[in-house]
Amino acid sequence: MIPPGFIQDLLSRVDIVEVVGRHVELKKAGINHKGLCPFHGEKSPSFIVSPTRQTYHCFGCGVHGNAIGFLMEHTGAGFVEAVEDLAQQTGMQVPQDERSAEERERAQAQKQRQASLTDVLAKAGEHYRAQLKKSPRAINYLKQRGLTGQIAAQFGLGYAPEGWRALASAFPSYDDPLLAESGMVITSGDEGEEQKRYDRFRDRIMFPIRNVQGEVIGFGGRVLDKGEPKYLNSPETPVFSKGRELYGLYEGRQGLRQRGYALVVEGYMDVVALAQHGFNNAVATLGTACTAEHVQKLFRFTESVVFSFDGDAAGRRAAGRALEAALPHATDVRSVKFLFLPSEHDPDSYVRELGAEAFERCVAEAIPLSRQLLESCSEGLDLGSAEGRARMLAQAKPLWEALPQGLLRRQLLGDLARRAQLPDQELMDLWQTRAPQPTRAASHEQGHPPDDYWAPPPEHYDDLGAPAAPAAPAAPRRRPEQAGGERKPWKKDWKRRGQDDDPTLGTPRQQPAAPMDHALRMLLLHSAWWERLSDQDHQLLHELPGVHGDLVAWLERFLVNHGACAWSVLQVSLAEEGQLEAARRACGGRLDAMEEEELQFEDLQQLLRKLWLDRLKGEASQLASAPVGPDTLVRLKELHEQIRLLSAA
Repeated sequence: MIPPGFIQDLLSRVDIVEVVGRHVELKKAGINHKGLCPFHGEKSPSFIVSPTRQTYHCFGCGVHGNAIGFLMEHTGAGFVEAVEDLAQQTGMQVPQDERSAEERERAQAQKQRQASLTDVLAKAGEHYRAQLKKSPRAINYLKQRGLTGQIAAQFGLGYAPEGWRALASAFPSYDDPLLAESGMVITSGDEGEEQKRYDRFRDRIMFPIRNVQGEVIGFGGRVLDKGEPKYLNSPETPVFSKGRELYGLYEGRQGLRQRGYALVVEGYMDVVALAQHGFNNAVATLGTACTAEHVQKLFRFTESVVFSFDGDAAGRRAAGRALEAALPHATDVRSVKFLFLPSEHDPDSYVRELGAEAFERCVAEAIPLSRQLLESCSEGLDLGSAEGRARMLAQAKPLWEALPQGLLRRQLLGDLARRAQLPDQELMDLWQTRAPQPTRAASHEQGHPPDDYWAPPPEHYDDLGAPAAPAAPAAPRRRPEQAGGERKPWKKDWKRRGQDDDPTLGTPRQQPAAPMDHALRMLLLHSAWWERLSDQDHQLLHELPGVHGDLVAWLERFLVNHGACAWSVLQVSLAEEGQLEAARRACGGRLDAMEEEELQFEDLQQLLRKLWLDRLKGEASQLASAPVGPDTLVRLKELHEQIRLLSAA
């Protein structure tokens, strides 16, 4: 017997529109898809496939069901055969329910426990809503943000009062383990009378997070005044996963149908403020970057998604992550766009200050995915040079390869080829037949010597820097026995007497730690320093090459989700995600003794100045070798002044 849990997981992963679309010609009809019923003859389509409910229904003959039922009815397959067919399409392995009666009882008990968690969270939500009505300060805060009582009720907004154990008045037993398991109460210390328990959310506006069924599965809390962190989210629980859920999706279902697209923003308040001004189709990620699962879930409700980001550097980085998440799902019949607001605005402030019509115009002018991909991989590059075009193609290739097969993928190849000044067919042949060659930097990082490792020594180059002509070959040396003498045995013990063995002999030489190695180590050891850095420094660190930049991006995502923490906590998270060894290499192999060092924030600032100097000098060197023009001279003057100031500091 196939476990029921596997069937539910399988149905949540397949898209019924794709399953039915292989056998029936479907056309988009609002939020649903329509076609001629395959189970009875008809001339007018009455067969409806709903991606929202993941079901099909014929209004002519009355057949209905899910993806498994469709395969059984249409192809004549048995239940197990239909399940195995769908599982093969999704890459899942069909298990057999060989559990004992006791194991099945435990699984049922776990299911009931999850239901109990949602009951606890729903009761906490009722408590917070009641507390909001009693708090003039919280009500005044929401009014100042332009929200009405009607919109607050629609989203179930509440208020967590001050005090360490305010939830004790809402539950008969504050020691109930479900309060801790649901994330509403934090426990510290050993179990028993010595264990300390206190509310996770205190003096915050509360935003209940609901799943598609409308069940409360978590909360987001925002401070009323200044404080850190500004937003606090529920932790991961058996019913709540940040990487899968979207705030406002339950409330925005009708808006998605009405407007025909989903508007993805970054904050809870953005969702509520947009709904207040008529944009009831907005959803938000839960304090984490947009994931492929987020995108897949959205495409079950609509065929069009618009990502809205701030126009600053952080917004651009978030857009890059959203682009990567959306690419595998960007088929020819789906639309993905990117909206960038002015750097001084987020959607909440923009719609309040400039109005709904102005925001509507911004949505209409959103950048399509194809153009965003081109601009993302070309940003900061000189496409007038062969080097710049080559770098652009190198950055575009993994993004292009993530697209599904189709016309969009083919057209993007043509756009990239034209930007690179190459024929379409030549670029296609290059990307589809040539295996990627590792760069010198990558080869060195993986332990391989660079291509010129065995290059001639400096004295073998001429005055122009080119390798000198090889000298005439010398006469071969003759072995002693060939010269008539006896060959002496090799003497292995060549070291001087009394000299100790060098333990480093025979081991590979380690490259000295670079400034970016030290900077990454300091940030891992003192993650709270990240918030003290400027946006320019954040951007500089994100643009570090290779694994350094990847680890900086990982660190920022971790801090968004969990906040600053000790190195020991970061070390565990790095190990769990398979990043610890990469971090050790990027930090010059000196992670194990990090906590023994005494570092100051000024040390990190000094390293960043060094990185800025290297970057500015590199740009100045490039400009100095470029054709001289008025703009070039102005920029060179600016660079030299910045270099002078940094050097003096």
